[in-house]
Amino acid sequence: MEGLTDPLMRQILTQIAADLGRPYDWSVSEFIRVTQHVLPAHVFYKYVPELHHDAKTASGTPIHIQLLGSEAQLMAENAAYACELGAPAIDINFGCPAKTVNSHRGGSVLLDEPEVMYDIISAVRQAVPSHIPVSAKIRLGYTDSSRMDDIKAAIAASGADWLTIHARTKTQGYKPPAYWDKIQNFNTLHIPVIANGEIWNSEQAQNCMAQSGTTHLMLGRGAVTRPDLIAQLDNVSRQIYQNHHDPDNTMTLLWQDLIAHQIKFLEGAAKSDVVLVGRYKQWLAMLTKGYSEAKTLWDDIKREKNKAVIINALHASVA
Repeated sequence: MEGLTDPLMRQILTQIAADLGRPYDWSVSEFIRVTQHVLPAHVFYKYVPELHHDAKTASGTPIHIQLLGSEAQLMAENAAYACELGAPAIDINFGCPAKTVNSHRGGSVLLDEPEVMYDIISAVRQAVPSHIPVSAKIRLGYTDSSRMDDIKAAIAASGADWLTIHARTKTQGYKPPAYWDKIQNFNTLHIPVIANGEIWNSEQAQNCMAQSGTTHLMLGRGAVTRPDLIAQLDNVSRQIYQNHHDPDNTMTLLWQDLIAHQIKFLEGAAKSDVVLVGRYKQWLAMLTKGYSEAKTLWDDIKREKNKAVIINALHASVA
């Protein structure tokens, strides 16, 4: 989710969820790369400005700080400092498939080195105050899933408080399908296991829970494509537990209700107009998968660079 769920997007998505009556339990920052030294405070504040506000978005959603790196002691020192700055939890990234990250021995490439994963998680766990959770995010493997048992053993021994699993290997990238059933291999861990990957709607969420054997889900690109997805899934969960189905009670966010949030995104004060327009087009392209109106708007403004023109087109898209 690097370059996608930045502070502005987190603010928008968590506000929408709160307005729909189903706030996120928590959100995770983009990964902060740890390489040679303990990062200064301004770097943490850049990635997680929510640290200035009790590490929560304006709507009250806690933001966990995500770290990525391969040196256990350095990761531990940075995690401890993040906690001094107010981080409510530390998440360790072993899932990023980007070539530039993997070539510098970060992210999913470490899935081929479970012993290093253990060193990192356990060092962070020891360095962080006991009341602050430490979690890990992984994929099923790097080139394949042959080391899942070794990865599971490393996680079990490390002291991690929970585990999030993107149900594909690095090689499989983001191409469908996600292999949710393989997550079951980790359910013998005595910690919560969170399933992630290819959850775009409530039907896929139900299938994921059934195949993975866990009721814990983490939403990624699906939440950006359908900002109301969290509320839809919450409604499905309630109906499952209450043993009835009410299709008229599904919480949805109509396109016209999303307009104000898109304009707020375009008016974000922390970025230049050029950056905001580029980021907005990235979001709009994803929204085309969830809203037919977004596809029409995208065709109209995909070459437009003037922010004011795009805002006017947004208003016109509901006329």
